[in-house]
Amino acid sequence: MLISKCISHFSRQFPHMSRNFASTAPALAANTFARPQSAPMYSSTGLDVWTMMNQVAASVDAVNLGQGFMSFPPKDFIKRAAQEAFTEDANNQYAPPRGRPRLLEQLAARFAEKLGRPIDPGSEVSVHAGANEALLSAFTAFLEHGKGQEAILIEPAFDQYTPNVLMAGGKPVYVPLRVCASKDPATNTISSSDWKLDYTELEAAITANTRILVLNTPHNPVGKVFARDELEAIATIAQRHNLLVISDEVYEHLTYATDHVSIATLPGMWERTITVGSAGKLFGVTGWRVGWAIGPAELIHPTLSAHTRIVFTTNTPLQEGVASAFVQATSNGFFDSQRVEYERRRDRLMAIFDDVGLPYVVPDGAYYLLVNAAAIKIPDTYEFPDFIKERGPNFKLVYFFIKEFGVSGIPPTEFYSAEHKALANDYIRFAFCKTDEGLEDASKRLQKLKLYLQSSS
Repeated sequence: MLISKCISHFSRQFPHMSRNFASTAPALAANTFARPQSAPMYSSTGLDVWTMMNQVAASVDAVNLGQGFMSFPPKDFIKRAAQEAFTEDANNQYAPPRGRPRLLEQLAARFAEKLGRPIDPGSEVSVHAGANEALLSAFTAFLEHGKGQEAILIEPAFDQYTPNVLMAGGKPVYVPLRVCASKDPATNTISSSDWKLDYTELEAAITANTRILVLNTPHNPVGKVFARDELEAIATIAQRHNLLVISDEVYEHLTYATDHVSIATLPGMWERTITVGSAGKLFGVTGWRVGWAIGPAELIHPTLSAHTRIVFTTNTPLQEGVASAFVQATSNGFFDSQRVEYERRRDRLMAIFDDVGLPYVVPDGAYYLLVNAAAIKIPDTYEFPDFIKERGPNFKLVYFFIKEFGVSGIPPTEFYSAEHKALANDYIRFAFCKTDEGLEDASKRLQKLKLYLQSSS
């Protein structure tokens, strides 16, 4: 109607032009122009694994041991730190892109102690919108579009690494951890230290285009804490090929009877390492989205420059909240007591799977348990929805687990490239950053799986 009125008015005012205009009006009205198209990387409408499995879990009111968020509240002193920060008027405006001075100083002090060297808060620290944004900023700073530059990812690799590398213009190259040949993880519980990196395979993956090696220790989802001799071997390769090491150490405070060693402490590695951390994992506040990068000024400066263009700055009040939490945690024993609590949860979840007869990987760090469910026999006639079938056998296994036993996990094939997915087909990742009540509920529900063990048929 509006278009017709406009054409009529135009015809009365400019009769000598009205014929030409009228002849084009139907095409305009029909909206036959081409539609904008997204870049191929973002055109998929498929659900991410976290949303997919959470929706499946919700459909049967499953105990959620899948995604790695805490199902218990942060300690009161942590919540108060944030609440008090919001009451300060100045904390509700932009923070400097590098970060709030108080938090920078706390991070510098913490990492000076951890790394055994002085850290300059004004040049060797940057605050980010979560560890993931710190990783993206580092990739963006050190990979160039159109140059075919590569980043080595050790699999299983957290599922954000690959898209971050691609967004930065790089090419991900994958080298998997492999279980020692002498171990049989389908029938026996093994240690996370039994997952080994083949250094010959790693070095063979490096080309003239390789720029970055990504290290994750303690490791998600294996729970491996790389030992000093393993880090030394990786460091030798990184130095020989002039690689930047981006060390994702968000679980550095959660190790169990094993020392966490930062690769940046090894000789010659401070100069080529960016260490990434997270307040979400450190204080159990994953929704705060405060992370950081630590390294020499020559590496942090370009990382900060990329951060400034990606998000400009990180939210002010929660930076102040994290800074206050750090101050209090150094005197109230929080990190030690937190480690004890998590180790107890780990041991409880392991006992649950001991009871039902499934082997697993004993984690030396982080808060995940990889369970080997090869012994579970899924009925041949069991029906799976198409969105599960198209994702392969590991997704089927996890879907069956959720639907039949009411306990949710995550398919770890999502942490692998297509070439190596088969390495994880028999595993399910469970998180033990959950309440005691949730773990006990899971224990009761999982009794049913004994009926599906192949050895019992």
